[in-house]
Amino acid sequence: MATIGMNDLKTGLTIEYNQSIWRVLEFQHVKPGKGAAFVRSKLKNLRTGAVNEITFRPGDKFETANIETTEMQYLYAEGDQHVFMDNETYEQVSIPADKIQDALKFLLENMNVKITTYEGEILDVELPKTVELTVKETQPGIKGATANGGGKPATMETGLVITVPDFINEGDKLVVNTDNGGSYTSRA
Repeated sequence: MATIGMNDLKTGLTIEYNQSIWRVLEFQHVKPGKGAAFVRSKLKNLRTGAVNEITFRPGDKFETANIETTEMQYLYAEGDQHVFMDNETYEQVSIPADKIQDALKFLLENMNVKITTYEGEILDVELPKTVELTVKETQPGIKGATANGGGKPATMETGLVITVPDFINEGDKLVVNTDNGGSYTSRA
């Protein structure tokens, strides 16, 4: 691990700060007319998922965190544990449901994801940008409805509820965006 200062911050960098692991989402160097320059940053706590705005001053030092990302396949749920398999070594790991709560709304068996770890501690499950899910329950489709209509709620096979256009029916396969908590993109 290398010690760095505020001028070494970059988007995507992972650091140890305040006894936690943080990923730099945004940063801005500020040089006021009076006083010392500083860096205004937006950091994501990889243990809790919280996003904080933090200001760093000259002289602030922190360690870079060596994060490992491994391509894994989601196998199955066993109680409140979810089993993933490393695609290269075939080693299996179990992750508690409360650690990956947000990802569970999109996970299907045999789906490939990226697991982020720090010194053996699992920090995050990175999903693909979009996933294909089947509509399990929704109101019947309306003939002649367009994608620009008001929309209706639909429950997907994973339990995720999203708003879909009025012409979508139960059993339709949809492409769902995972970035914003789940939104309809198109039919699959």
